[in-house]
Parts: sequence; C-alpha cells; structure tokens
Amino acid sequence: MADSLLALAAELERRGEAFALATVVRCEAPTSAKPGARALVRETGALEGWVGGACAEPVVIREALEALRDGRPRLIGLYGEGSRGPGRTAGILDYAMTCHSGGTLEIYVEPHLPRPLLLLVGHGPVVEALATLAAAAGDDVRTIADDAGWTALDRQDLGSRAWVVVATHGDSDEEALARVLATSAGHVSLVASRRRAAAIVDRLRQRGVPVERLARVKAPAGLDIGAVTPVEIAISILAEIVQHRRSDKASEAAPTTLEVAEATDPVCGMSVALATARYRSELAGRTTYFCCLHCKETFDRNPERYLIG
Repeated sequence: MADSLLALAAELERRGEAFALATVVRCEAPTSAKPGARALVRETGALEGWVGGACAEPVVIREALEALRDGRPRLIGLYGEGSRGPGRTAGILDYAMTCHSGGTLEIYVEPHLPRPLLLLVGHGPVVEALATLAAAAGDDVRTIADDAGWTALDRQDLGSRAWVVVATHGDSDEEALARVLATSAGHVSLVASRRRAAAIVDRLRQRGVPVERLARVKAPAGLDIGAVTPVEIAISILAEIVQHRRSDKASEAAPTTLEVAEATDPVCGMSVALATARYRSELAGRTTYFCCLHCKETFDRNPERYLIG
C-alpha cells in the first residue's frame, strides 16, 4: 500500500497535479490505523489509502482540501471518549472522534502543490528580468514572444493557479488579453500605464468580452513601489504575485472547485463528505448521511429522535 501510494504521488507530481499526503504519526488504542498508515487526497476530495475508519476519513479529507487551499501543512488530532483530552499540545487541530468509546489518532497532513505557473506574453527588458527573478523564486516560467503568433498561447493549459503577465508594449496587448481571458487563468496583469490600460479594457468590452472576465485584469501590473527601471518594475510585479499567493485573502479567494459538500451525522456530530458517504437513510424524501454503520443503525431504530428541526 505504501509503495503504491508513493508511486501515485510521484506520478501526480510529474503531471503537475496537486494532492495532500496524510500520515498517522501517533495513536492510542483502540484504533484501527497505526503510526505510518497513510492516505493520499486529491483535489476532488477522493481519498486513496487508509488512515482510519469512517470517523477519520471525513476530517482528513476536509483538512487536506484546506491544506491545498492555503498551502500549509497541519497536524490534526481525533480524540475518542475516555482518551487524553484535546488541547494538550499547541498547534494540533482537535476533533472529537465519537464513533467508538476511546482511542486517539494524530495525523499529519502535508500538501503537495505544483510549481506556480507564470506565463509571460511579450518581450523586452521587463519580461527578461521577470523571467529571471521568477525562475529563481521557483516558478514554472514560460515566455511567449508576441511575434511568435498565437498558436503557442492557445496551446497553454492555464488553470486557476496560473498567473499571466501581458507585456507586448502596445503591439498586441488587446489580442493577447482577449485570448488569455478566454482561458481559466486565475490572475492576469498588464504592463501598461493606467490610461493605456483603460483604453485597452474599453476596446475589449466593445469586442464583447464579458465584464466578469475583464474584472480579472490587474493594470498596471505590480505593486506601487515607485519602480522606474525594468528590473524594478519586474520586482514590483513579482512582489505582487508573492503577496497574493501568501495572503489570507488569496486563500479565501481560492477556487471553490476544491470544496467538498458535507453533511453532519445527526447521531455523533461528525462531518461526512457526501461524495464518499457509504451509509445513508432515506426518510420522507430526506437523505441523512452517517459516518459509520453503527450511527446509521442507531438512527434507523429511532429516527424521530434525530430529525428535530
């Protein structure tokens, strides 16, 4: 199991797909998972591997997806009745594990994100300096010269994490932006003065580019640090990119495609991911989801007790 998960992780890294690894680092009996047990969670919320039963899986999936949003690892603790009380160690995210009478699981969740993609469309000293600086910062930098035609740009697979900087210096800014805004690129900026940028956006609006797409354009590109030289302008653009990636606002604005619909198990109070829920009951046109068979059977014996409200 461990070897196959690591092989899968290596393949996902090769393909540039994000995932999180969850590893059990400590337990107190009774628990089914032991230290070293491991699972991999994809961006869709699909889990492969084993880190515990139905009480552990929904928590691990939720925290893994949060880790993929903010890029930060976390240590989570699931504490059953009679186990050592939560809050004993700073930095642990505490959850009650109410599906059994005791036990503790502590699980380390580590996100693995592909290198950030920075696509530079254009030419000149600013593009050259930005390419050098961003590569040193670890970005996957791709440059498309505006005189190379649009085939190379149309072939790019630009996802929500991609940042595109257009710097054709008026040669073909409008056409480049129109093509980029038709993709799923999450962030688009334009190297231009405020006046020229406003004129370009206005022409794109007249061409029929939707307002919600035009709202994605940041112009002028970069933070206002008083930059004058091409290198300083490149620094201001890279600083803006880093600020966005590291800010809490960026985490809050992350794509909602990572979210997983959840329901609360009315018996034990655990959160249950709907996509992977194995136990459910249908009553009067209402579906109730459970973390384990025991909770479902408890509910089915006396559903009125749990359906208040």
